[in-house]
Amino acid sequence: MAEGAGSLPELEESFRRFAIHGDSKATGRDMTGKNFAKLCKDCKVIDGKSVTGTDVDIVFTKVKAKAARVITFEEFKQALKELAKKRFRELGEDEALEAVNALIARKEPTLVGITKSAKAGAVDRLTDVSKFTGSHKERFDEAGKGRGKAGRENLVEHTGFVAAYKGKGTYDQKVKGSK
Repeated sequence: MAEGAGSLPELEESFRRFAIHGDSKATGRDMTGKNFAKLCKDCKVIDGKSVTGTDVDIVFTKVKAKAARVITFEEFKQALKELAKKRFRELGEDEALEAVNALIARKEPTLVGITKSAKAGAVDRLTDVSKFTGSHKERFDEAGKGRGKAGRENLVEHTGFVAAYKGKGTYDQKVKGSK
């Protein structure tokens, strides 16, 4: 095999990266079926026509040891040889293997939709404090900033009036105004 695209050290590095993906206890020396399927999908070995996810699972089962649940790098190379024959039928065996190796070399697992936080229209509507009503409305000021403890607790004013009394401070005016 040429030392260019898909060389053995680059292939082994991709194998190690996919082998440890999603498993904190993984050593990188063997790969699970789930990670092998992810490698094939992310590196476009699975094309949906000549190679499908089912084909990848069958090849994985064929190359692994009987009672094992993982494959080593040597078994991985054998699996790629099997998939190369299916994926690149028009090429010879060596050219097909080189083409598959070129697809996989220098690749790493992709993280799809994991780091982004979804902010849908419903979330915006539900977190818009200008639309809050009732007791929830009291927790925010006009600018939409939270009031903290003052917004959560009923603070007692010792004025002698009932809470929410609108005529507060008008007694003296009424009594003195009538005399």
